[in-house]
Amino acid sequence: MLQGKNIVLGICGSIAAYKSALLVRLLVKAGASVQVVMTPDATNFITPLTLSTLSKKPVLSDYFTPETGEWNNHVELGLWADLLIIAPASANTMAKMANGLCDNLLLAVYLSAKCPVYLAPAMDLDMWKHEATQQNIQTLQSFGNVIIPPATGELASGLYGEGRMAEPEDITGFISAEIKKKLPLANQHILVTAGPTYEAIDPVRFIGNHSSGKMGFAIADQLASMGADVTLVAGPSAEHNKQPSVKRINITTAEEMLQACAPAFKNSTACIMSAAVADYAPVNVADQKIKKQNNSFNIEVKKTTDILSLLGAQKKPGQILVGFALETNDEEKNAIEKLQKKNLDFIVLNSMNDEGAGFKKDTNKITIIDKNLQKTEYGLKSKTEVARDICNKLNELLNG
Repeated sequence: MLQGKNIVLGICGSIAAYKSALLVRLLVKAGASVQVVMTPDATNFITPLTLSTLSKKPVLSDYFTPETGEWNNHVELGLWADLLIIAPASANTMAKMANGLCDNLLLAVYLSAKCPVYLAPAMDLDMWKHEATQQNIQTLQSFGNVIIPPATGELASGLYGEGRMAEPEDITGFISAEIKKKLPLANQHILVTAGPTYEAIDPVRFIGNHSSGKMGFAIADQLASMGADVTLVAGPSAEHNKQPSVKRINITTAEEMLQACAPAFKNSTACIMSAAVADYAPVNVADQKIKKQNNSFNIEVKKTTDILSLLGAQKKPGQILVGFALETNDEEKNAIEKLQKKNLDFIVLNSMNDEGAGFKKDTNKITIIDKNLQKTEYGLKSKTEVARDICNKLNELLNG
């Protein structure tokens, strides 16, 4: 959920500031770009050098950077940020925020920010329970700020109770969950297949195809970025999913793909079958490498299970099933026949005759045909953009 997000991380003067180093690391690992802004007091608890090393950006703590003489524009920082996280948020800083005071760079960024603001309070038990602090918390929440509840445990004073800053893993988990529940495909469980299948001839050779898996991986990442819980069943592929929440199941053969898809489909609200599954597999697989002896060599093959047809027959009311048709001739006719025969809600047609489309390309050109035979044509686009078009069509069907 944090992939590609611009995050301003504010750090206040608190012993809990040592946890901010791990928080920066987790945010960066999740794919976010992190700009640390410290209050002057925060620099007494953790060094800017540590945080700049982890964030790969200079840490800001004043309106001017003395070394360069540059002005640190709080308005631009506030506009740049997709999220403002203040962790730890001290009682002092929260009191200033609640009353519109602006005596340091972090507070100026806060007052300029147009994005969601998350606060992870850190203070001693008595400070947290004080009526003034609780009133400030209520005021901040009335502004739309989100409070990440402090944990209960041993405090710096030696007391035991509420007031510990939430652990960095809990902060990232909390924020990811908050973002996800606002996304269009939240609570949707979607199955995606990608890549080829390899059907063994012997321990060395196989029957396969040229599918790279690029399209299916792009679809899985796009669905996850829209809030879906995604299961990706992937054949042999060098591709990697960018969204860490995608649950990937690696398979090799059509039979293995069937065994992975069948149970996952039962619990899915939708399924996009973009894999290029082998239609045939050898009847007999040699135990040892077949030696080159004769001028000709025959391989007897048998049909593999048609996974898409099987899922189409099992589809429950409300489930959405999407297939792909990569054609070389009679493209639209063949796609419509597949759409109807396999009980699909829509089919994604692309042609090997279109320049820039097909296997191993970074681009694709598609036509979407729905079960009412309504046709939507799209121009040549990157597969990331094509994935967005396909997922938007799916979102329309799921959410009306």
